[in-house]
Amino acid sequence: MSTKSYDIELLHDADKEFEEEFYRCSKTLSCSKGSSPFSVDDLLKHFYIVIEGRVKTYQINFENAKEQTIFIYKRGDMFDVISLLDEKPHEVAYEVLEDCRVLQLPIEKVRYWIENNTTFNRIFFPYLAAKMRHVETLASEISLYDVKERLMHLLLENINPQSTFKYKLLQNLSNSEISKLLGTVRHVVERAIKELKQEKIIHTSRKDIKIVNLQKLLEKSTKMLHK
Repeated sequence: MSTKSYDIELLHDADKEFEEEFYRCSKTLSCSKGSSPFSVDDLLKHFYIVIEGRVKTYQINFENAKEQTIFIYKRGDMFDVISLLDEKPHEVAYEVLEDCRVLQLPIEKVRYWIENNTTFNRIFFPYLAAKMRHVETLASEISLYDVKERLMHLLLENINPQSTFKYKLLQNLSNSEISKLLGTVRHVVERAIKELKQEKIIHTSRKDIKIVNLQKLLEKSTKMLHK
């Protein structure tokens, strides 16, 4: 399958000349679930766009083995934006959550587009702003809300098509991975899930959380924001 056949949504409004240049400069790579193919050195040379599957980036405290997932990249997401912009190593870890394919681009070419191509800028800078908002929200929620409240908000964002980075994010995620998204540990998340089940707000099956009382969840989340 050629890269162009993926018809990446990011390029839907791009002019034909840039689209052709973009695909000409890119290469498709396949990555297996559980692998960690994106090293710090590699990300100083290449820029990636996910076209299929999911990849997470995270930090880990090696003293207590606690992880914080910073981002889960899915179709259309780009990385590493930080190394792209400051040309310095970005000390985070990557793991492929499910078999994926990515487009690999020379990072110097992407920097050239940022400086010289208005078509790419119209794609890149709104995405960058959205990522900054995402990180700001992550930091605020960890500081201001407890785990159950953060989980309720995540459940709502998971079903919201307007939520750029969290829509359908929980699909096939284990409780362990959800806990890393929320900045906690699995047993705390499982306690919050149990409470929401007892309140008849959600129903769970293997790697699936279904909202069964959306109105009640919305009411509790509204109270959370205004308490």
